[in-house]
Amino acid sequence: MDSVMAPVMGWFALLVAIAALAQPASAAEIKVLTAGAMRGVLAELLPQLEKDTGHRVSLDNATAGTLAKRIEDGEAFDVAVITPKAIDSLIEKGKIVPGSRVDVAKVGIGVAVKEGAARPDIATVEAFKRTLLAAGSVAYIDPKAGGSSGIYFDGLLERLGIAGEIRPKARLKQGGYVAELVASGEAELAVHQISEIVPVKGVVLVGPLPAEIQNFTTYTAAIGARANDPAAGKAFIQHIAGPAAAPVLKAKGMDKP
Repeated sequence: MDSVMAPVMGWFALLVAIAALAQPASAAEIKVLTAGAMRGVLAELLPQLEKDTGHRVSLDNATAGTLAKRIEDGEAFDVAVITPKAIDSLIEKGKIVPGSRVDVAKVGIGVAVKEGAARPDIATVEAFKRTLLAAGSVAYIDPKAGGSSGIYFDGLLERLGIAGEIRPKARLKQGGYVAELVASGEAELAVHQISEIVPVKGVVLVGPLPAEIQNFTTYTAAIGARANDPAAGKAFIQHIAGPAAAPVLKAKGMDKP
C-alpha cells in the first residue's frame, strides 16, 4: 500500500505547493480613512483589489477635517484619502509618509432637489442666488465639521451677499450625505459635492454650480507613517489611481485630477 500511496501523496504535496504559490505572498489588512466624497468610489474599486492581492480593506469615512484631527490625535491607519492641504499638513507633523501622496480624484459642487420636484434655475450666478433666496430651506455640511464643501459654500454665501438670508434657514449636517435631508423632506435644496448627491435615492441632481463660482475639491491618497504594511498601502493607492478608476469616477460624478 505504501508504494501505491507514495506517488499520490507526492502529487498532492505538489498541488498544495502550487496553490500556495498562486496566493499573494503576504495578504494584509488595510485600514483606510477616507473623506465621504470618495467612499462610493473606493467601495466599488475594492473587490477587484482584494481579489488580485488577497488584501482585505476596511473603510472608515468622515469629513476631511474630522479625519485629519483623528490622525493628529494618533489614530492608527494605513492609508488616508483626504484633501491635499490636510495631507501636506499631516506630512509636516510626521503622520504621513513623505513622498507617498498621490492625487486620485476631483469633484465639483452641485445642487439637489427631491425627485419629482420642479428643477430650479441655477444656470447663472444670479439665477442660483434667486433659487437660494426662494428656497424654504437649504441643506449643506456644517462648516464646523470640517467638510470642504460646507466651508466653501458658507464662504460663498458671504461673497454673494446673501449669508444673512440663507443661514437662518440652513439645515446643517455634520457629515454623510446632505441630500438625505432633501429625500426625507427636511430640506428643499441640498448643496453638496456631486459624488455625494448621485448615490442618494429619492433626489435628483439639478446640476453643478455655475462655472464662475464652482469649486473643485481634489482628493489625495497617502500612506500613514505607522502603517502596518506600507507595501500593501502602496498597492492600494496604485489601484485607485490606475486606469480601472476612471469609469468608476465618472459614474460617481467625479473626474481624474
